[in-house]
Amino acid sequence: MSFSVQQEVSVGPLIQLEYLPSEATLEKVEKMKQKVASTVQNRIRFQEEREKRLMQVNKKLQQSTLDVDKKTQYLETFLKNERNVLRKERHKVALKDFTLIRVIGKGGFGEVRVVRNKHSQQVFAMKTMRKRDMVDRHQVVCAKSEKALMEKAIENRYLVKLHYSFQDDTYLYLVMEYCGGGDFMGLLVKLDLLTEAQTAFYIAEITLAIHAVHELGFVHRDLKPDNILIASNGHVKLTDFGLAKEFNTLTDTFVDTYTENAETSCAYYDHCCCKEYKAKAALRRRDRKLMYSTVGTPDYIAPEVFRRTGYDKMVDWWSMGVILFEALMGYPPFYDDDLLRTCDKIVHYRQYFNIPNEVDISPSCTDLIRNLLCSRKKRFGFSQIHTHPWFRERKINFNKMNNTRPPFIPCLRHDTDGHFTAFETEQKDITEEKEFGASKPTSNSHFWGYTFKAPVDLHGPQLEELFKQIEKEDDELKQQLSVEDNNINNDHNIEEKENECEYHSERQEHYDKPRHNRNLSSEHAHIHFRASPSPIFLDYCNDSKSPSPVILWTAGSLQT
Repeated sequence: MSFSVQQEVSVGPLIQLEYLPSEATLEKVEKMKQKVASTVQNRIRFQEEREKRLMQVNKKLQQSTLDVDKKTQYLETFLKNERNVLRKERHKVALKDFTLIRVIGKGGFGEVRVVRNKHSQQVFAMKTMRKRDMVDRHQVVCAKSEKALMEKAIENRYLVKLHYSFQDDTYLYLVMEYCGGGDFMGLLVKLDLLTEAQTAFYIAEITLAIHAVHELGFVHRDLKPDNILIASNGHVKLTDFGLAKEFNTLTDTFVDTYTENAETSCAYYDHCCCKEYKAKAALRRRDRKLMYSTVGTPDYIAPEVFRRTGYDKMVDWWSMGVILFEALMGYPPFYDDDLLRTCDKIVHYRQYFNIPNEVDISPSCTDLIRNLLCSRKKRFGFSQIHTHPWFRERKINFNKMNNTRPPFIPCLRHDTDGHFTAFETEQKDITEEKEFGASKPTSNSHFWGYTFKAPVDLHGPQLEELFKQIEKEDDELKQQLSVEDNNINNDHNIEEKENECEYHSERQEHYDKPRHNRNLSSEHAHIHFRASPSPIFLDYCNDSKSPSPVILWTAGSLQT
């Protein structure tokens, strides 16, 4: 069989295949764009701020009376500090930069430790999370959301500040400010009950913290006493996830379990069968201590979360209402030994919610609690809460909370001391000597865009300290020059007085000499003087025709 080479083959239009990048690739490209844009913006911002700081230092030096050598010395000190900061900015933070002290919290994916920076000696709280567990349990979004919220909140004093975030091939790391006062649950365990005045302070700061989260575009969704930290100065710091608890998956677990068992569980329980107030409080005190070190609780979850009908930021105000109730009563309003019963009571809160008569609280406090533990549509938001009469009655000023003395200030013996439960570490592989491999961008376990370093505040303590040194030395120099000027003036005054006394002595000798031809007429010699504290010396023109008086010196006034 033969084929003709000249045979024409009909070819249709060429089909162009479009190779679209995967979602993972698009995500990496977007993260890289954000990283480049952020790096460029930070460099521009740093250069502008550096020029501004240099102008401030030059102006300060020009206003001072220091000599040129001293001014040059201070300027070199400033430039040296700037170079050190640039060097720190370029440094890639890793686990080896920290001294591990002790474990203060455990969660579903890792631990929280007290650490010390080997270079600055500053104390931090470091959260470590195993990347394999995060991926296997589909918690990558949770980890990124936590870091994103804390990155945006570095300037808010009611949210825990994030200093560094980094990763290696095994773990994610969040290095946060250390709050030595423990958490609010620990405070409740220790004190059992708070007064209305004490509670008003903490609820006011929690209100501001929740509002800050909402302003950043987030909903906390898992607010509870474990997530409310007490800073070393006694003020409240809200953290996105509790130090000793799991991520938001614990909330999802309770919701899923309740949904699965809702059909077989009772719609509601006889309210009369509930335990008495004192018995509830006693059981809650026992369970608090257990929960503080073991498992979580659904007590603070809003009813709309269980119903799965959609929810918004109002769920956080419900949770705050539960915390307010517990601080004053000693137990949450829907507490039960059985966690599923607790979930059911929350869903049917209208049948179960009541404020016991045994507790004496003010009417305004009762009103606030009832308007927080209610339906989402009627529930108070920030605008109604911070203007509520209960706060005004206790003289709470939301604009001056940072200057208000907290009811309790932690007594810390040293900078790493804290009111936390001691834990034995489970992550045996994390040690100061251990170095994990670098996280490769091509790896599936790599978290793109996770690295973060808080900007250094060069307008803060370092610059203020430099200005104080300049002002101090300038004041000392001015004081020294002032003393020298006073000494010169004193010497000059003494010399003037000596010359004056010498002059007066010579004139007196001149007047004491015998005079001749002093026969004056009455019209020339008739002179009246006004009383003067200083002597008036007179001499006469020795003119034979018309002798007349001549005033040589006087300190008073003269009339003729």
